[in-house]
Amino acid sequence: MSDSQYTLYSYFRSSCSARIRIALNAKGIPYELAFVNLLKNEHLSDSHKTLNPSASVPVLISNASKDKPFRIGQSVAALEYLEEKHPSHALLPSNPEARAIVRTLVNIICADIQPVTNLRIMRRVRELGGNAEEWNKQLMSDGLKAYEEVVKDSAGKCSVGDELTLADACLMPAMWNAERFGVDLTLFPTIGKIVEVLKDHPAVVKAHWQNQPDTPENLKA
Repeated sequence: MSDSQYTLYSYFRSSCSARIRIALNAKGIPYELAFVNLLKNEHLSDSHKTLNPSASVPVLISNASKDKPFRIGQSVAALEYLEEKHPSHALLPSNPEARAIVRTLVNIICADIQPVTNLRIMRRVRELGGNAEEWNKQLMSDGLKAYEEVVKDSAGKCSVGDELTLADACLMPAMWNAERFGVDLTLFPTIGKIVEVLKDHPAVVKAHWQNQPDTPENLKA
């Protein structure tokens, strides 16, 4: 088991994994990465299903107890856990209304966009004869329209005010995917301003899919 406080089972392209990487980086929490190649179906192995019955990444493992490490197999639950366990460098505002807005934005990304555009769904769309790329492009665009409408009223430098929050930790990986699938990002000017501010944030840069140890050499920054 790792000597770090946490082990994160991750895939370089996984937006769900990237959310956790951003949060850990922002909070300054040491962690070790363990790599799961989704294209090679390593997430479907019996050993991985033992870690995460959902057969997905990320899996966040707390190494505090060597006898029985605590693990979380859903990214939003892991984000909330980290916020509660490590309240310094807070990623939720102190104001209850602002917190509710952050959680609303988190759910737009994590409930409305990502679950219907992930690799498993893309494979199924192709099996049914559909165009998975166009499917993703449209659904990502629809979700980002909703995000844009909310942040028109809540944004400062970031999605809610001027500080990085859990919403931004979810937004940035979603925008990397949106760019990849050719979504017209000019439709979302407020989001664009947020991305411009956060793209050089150290926690985001370190978490970027191009900067991961398991990123293929031809895709690295």
